[in-house]
Order: sequence, then C-alpha cells, then structure tokens
Amino acid sequence: MTLRFAVDAVVLDIEGTTSATGFVVDVLYPYSRSRFAPLLSERAEDPVVARAIAQVRELTDSPDADAVQIEKALNTWLDEDRKATPLKTLQGIIWSEGFARGDLVSHFYDDVVPALRAWHSAGLRLYVYSSGSVAAQRAWFTSSPEGDLLPLVSGLYDTENAGPKQEPESYRRIAEATGVEPSRLLFLSDRPGELDAAVAAGWHAVGVRRPGEPYFEQGVGDHAEAGAFGEIGITSSRSAT
Repeated sequence: MTLRFAVDAVVLDIEGTTSATGFVVDVLYPYSRSRFAPLLSERAEDPVVARAIAQVRELTDSPDADAVQIEKALNTWLDEDRKATPLKTLQGIIWSEGFARGDLVSHFYDDVVPALRAWHSAGLRLYVYSSGSVAAQRAWFTSSPEGDLLPLVSGLYDTENAGPKQEPESYRRIAEATGVEPSRLLFLSDRPGELDAAVAAGWHAVGVRRPGEPYFEQGVGDHAEAGAFGEIGITSSRSAT
C-alpha cells in the first residue's frame, strides 16, 4: 500500500532512514576515533575545533581538560552513541576530509536515491535534519556511490542550527527557516521520539522501518509506516508523483 501526502517539502533523517546505521557505526565511527588525537593536538587553534573543545569542557564540567581528557570524553560519547554537538562537529570535520580524500564513500539504501530524484524533479524541496553535523551531511550527500547528490538538497539542519531532534521547537525552527508551512512538511525518520516531535510541531511524519536497524523492533508507534521510500507517494502544489 502506498502512503499519500500533500506536501511541498520532505525533511530526511539519515541514520536508519536514508542510510544504514551499521555503516556509520562500523565504518565512520572507527575512522573518526583514530583521528581525534591528531585533530585536537594539531588544530586546536582552528575556530571550529576550539569551539568544540570549549563545549566538551563545558559538558564535562572540566574547564581545564587537556587534549587527552577531551579525547577520552569524545570516545566515551562515541561508545554511548551520544548525540553531543561537539562530538558531531569534530566527527564532521574528520569525515568531510575523509570523503574529500576518497577514503570514504557514503551509503544509501537502494530505494532512496531514485525517490529523491523523482521528488526533486516533481518540484518538491528536500532538506536533511540529522544529529550529524551540517559539515558531515554535506560530505555524505556529496560523496555518494551515485555521485554528488547535494544539488537535490535545499538545506541542511543539525542539532546546532535547529536544536535537539526530539523537541518540537526544533521542527518549528526548521519550518520557519525554510518558509514552508508546517502542514506542508513531511518528516521521514526511524525514531519514534523524533516523529512525535515533528507531529507536535504540526508536520506530517512517516516512520521508516528497515530490517536490521536499531529501532525496527520497537516500531514507530501511532505513526504511518513505510519499509522503503517507494511506499511513499507525494502530491505537491507544483506537481504530482
């Protein structure tokens, strides 16, 4: 059965929705873990790195933490899969450079890219809202197995420029920033708490359930459910798919 929505924009989660969480955990996490130390020691004066360092110190209540202690905190958060903004910022730097060097190529489920291209061609605006930093998102979409997908995307949002993903206010910020009425926005995610927050902000939402993903067994609560993007049909004010 195809789900039908009349919206003007689709906002995408990445992990578990467009892409496999396992790829992030098994490939990207170890890649960043092995590069935290040189980043902290060699580029501590870089404004973005310095800000992330200050945020780690604040979150750990350790104003005098040195590079070794900061790296330890980052690795602890990595083990916990904690969505800490400074962790995501530093990962984003490392991953962006890894993608640019060709060390990394991102992952997308087979049903995703055809749907994104079709929706974009039909006049829908596409946005990304992920706990991964904007820099990481940009690199992810630029370095896909099918080439640069970034031209399909109208905007990127993370926990720094939008806010926590399980708070309705974050979705209100995104609606305001995009200029799209909340009732004309559709959010796709595998996490029930995020779907709840989007709906509370007046959005439509679909829970994407893919076998093997961490939230598959939990389900998507009372939200509409799809196993692949091909099960979602969208009619926009510009065109129809």
